Amino acid sequence: MPFNTSPTQPEVLIVGAGPAGLAAAIASARKGLHVEVVDAMQPPIDKACGEGLLPDALCSLTNLGFNLNHDLRSIETHPLRGIRFLNEQTTTEASFPATLGRGIRRTVLHQLLLDRALSLGVRFHWQHSVQSIEPTTSGHLIRTNRQTLRTRYLIGADGHHSRIAAWSGLTASTTHSRRIGLRQHYTIAPWTNFVEVYWSNYGQAYVTPTSPHEVCVAFVSNQKTPSTEHALAQFPALQHQLTAATPSGSPRGSISLNRTLRRVTANNIALIGDASGSVDAITGSGLGLGFSQAAALAHALHTGNLASYQRAHSSIQRPARIMSRSLLLLDRFPHLRTLTLNTFERHPLLFEHLLHVHIGHRNCPFAVLTNRLQPDYTC
Repeated sequence: MPFNTSPTQPEVLIVGAGPAGLAAAIASARKGLHVEVVDAMQPPIDKACGEGLLPDALCSLTNLGFNLNHDLRSIETHPLRGIRFLNEQTTTEASFPATLGRGIRRTVLHQLLLDRALSLGVRFHWQHSVQSIEPTTSGHLIRTNRQTLRTRYLIGADGHHSRIAAWSGLTASTTHSRRIGLRQHYTIAPWTNFVEVYWSNYGQAYVTPTSPHEVCVAFVSNQKTPSTEHALAQFPALQHQLTAATPSGSPRGSISLNRTLRRVTANNIALIGDASGSVDAITGSGLGLGFSQAAALAHALHTGNLASYQRAHSSIQRPARIMSRSLLLLDRFPHLRTLTLNTFERHPLLFEHLLHVHIGHRNCPFAVLTNRLQPDYTC
């Protein structure tokens, strides 16, 4: 196919059309910016994911202009009441304080975000792989395998191994942990409206109801899993729950990183989502963080002040990063895990308060300091 060498010039060019990239496109377009998105794939785009939106993530979606009562009415989701931890004979749970979360298939969420972006006039270039970027007097020149584009602002939303980060010198980072995830859907009526987290010496299994007839199970471990059957055998209680279930679709793997970048901006380039650092899947915060980052980034682009995004990004990541490292201690030290989960079972209000802090519930007395650190891009 011949290349199109007639440059177009959006104000904002986003590389990567995952949830974070789409959220950035939506937020920027709502600020009146001309936005285009480049992605090497074409929709629907799927990725291994726990597929749960906690209340803070849903709140961030409303800040992006979604009317969730209307927008979620016509698609399959499942209400999530709270979080339940299970460890051998120990069970402890906590409900969300004010609003429910939602379980939603990754592909369904992607289509929801894509439709919103298209309605705002965002232009997409599918199956366009970025080959090089060059600085210009007014921004950057981006060459893909099919086209050449010019842009004032370039946004890297292209994942852990971001080429935009590499080309812009933003790869300096610290990786605190690296684990392996494996996702499998099962056809079965959900037995709970909680996100269930099963713990063992193998790792964790996260169960998220995504519809009235399906659950998503995500296994995360320090070791590579040969199959979902092998992973499921490490969690006998969950294996029993899924006795009558049928696997739906193929399993999908991913890497779960706890990774902090030194900087996420350079000149007129910014990173978002996993390209800008990430927390372990144990927090369930990945999608919500991307949505909050998108709002902060759009504000910075609109005001022409990317330095404000650097500051906001650090504040957005900090609470989830602390929670991630704390929970990973329970993964690493079985005795500490047993002691902690037993304590939660005996004192359920403690677990409830910690959950409220984690989702940024402002009425929680333990969340005062956390909320002071949070910018005004989340509810």
